[in-house]
Amino acid sequence: MEEKTIVCISCYYKGYDFLDEMKQLGNKVILITSENLKDKNWPWHAIDEVFYMGEIAPSVWNLEHLVQGFSHLMKTRKVDAVIALDDYDVEKAALIRETFRIPGMGQTTHRYFRDKLAMRQMAKDSGINVPEFTAIFNDEVVKDFTEKVPGPWVLKPRSEASASGIKKIKTSEELWEAIENLKEERHLFLLESFKPGDVFHVDCLVYHKEIVFTCSSKYLAPPMTVSHDGGVFRTKTLNRYSQEYKDLDEINSEVITHFGLVNGATHSEYIKGTDGKYYFLETASRVGGAHIPDLVEAATGINIWREWARLETALLRNQNYEVAKPTGFFAGLIIALAKEQKPDTSLFQCEEVVRFLPLDYHIGIVYKSDDENKIQNCLDKAGQKITEDILQIIPPKAKPTS
Repeated sequence: MEEKTIVCISCYYKGYDFLDEMKQLGNKVILITSENLKDKNWPWHAIDEVFYMGEIAPSVWNLEHLVQGFSHLMKTRKVDAVIALDDYDVEKAALIRETFRIPGMGQTTHRYFRDKLAMRQMAKDSGINVPEFTAIFNDEVVKDFTEKVPGPWVLKPRSEASASGIKKIKTSEELWEAIENLKEERHLFLLESFKPGDVFHVDCLVYHKEIVFTCSSKYLAPPMTVSHDGGVFRTKTLNRYSQEYKDLDEINSEVITHFGLVNGATHSEYIKGTDGKYYFLETASRVGGAHIPDLVEAATGINIWREWARLETALLRNQNYEVAKPTGFFAGLIIALAKEQKPDTSLFQCEEVVRFLPLDYHIGIVYKSDDENKIQNCLDKAGQKITEDILQIIPPKAKPTS
């Protein structure tokens, strides 16, 4: 069978299983990554060639240099697919595909999975519930918005991943000061109503516009809370037969359909407001971060990184793709900063533990059970122990560094 050449772009160290699976499936794997990630534990056995880019800011490359470098690469290599392994790489991959006419998501569609203003407008135009929002380009528009939509509000970067750079604002005075402080970067932000409620994430695989795999979960501490106040990150999978699961499935299907994703992995977030309605928060055309793939695998038996590699390979070879039948376990994930480089995990050992995540200065635990209540109990007990004995709280930085 003809060898296919896959270029994977990543400005962060991630996607080990994806790269490994791509190689096992008989593909040629080329990695383009940041120069400062040379010494990371990449699956070197699976990588045929690697090219490095210098960073002009964290996660930011000179795109002109990227195109020039890729042009040189293309002289002697026929590239069949370009894959973005991280949220920050979606734009880079779309630019490369458009420039060199490589199949896959282009620059128009990528904005709906990267630019929070574009995705909110698309959701609103498609009749999907979203928190009230506005661009902040114009003073009068902002003033009208704050008069019509009561605070608190959230000032959000349009292109940061997860909860990075988000600021909760309570008064108009505080808002105008924050906008003034943005200076030349003002156009890179949006303003939206702060909606209290439960936050959920839905992790999917999409094949020929059809969702072929879904795992829905509930954050027990929203990422924004952990990012801003420190604390313990916790999430757990939902019962597939619950009303929450069905409601999330419905709104998520609408998002995938209207946003135009044809193939690939998605990670989307929603909030259930105090009015009982579900609101779209954001989506990304990549696998979820924060070790969410470990949670998904514990519950379903599906390694979403490897499954994504199988899906992409099937597309390249014009073969049919079918995802394996998922298992029906419940799973939980807890991660927190730790005071020690290697915190003692023996205190947390129990039959529900699938694995302890090997993270320096963190404690991370993945749980699995056929009993939903046991997962909740494990997360509650572990959260209390971590808070009392292990947790390290560091004030948040204005900009993300990892």
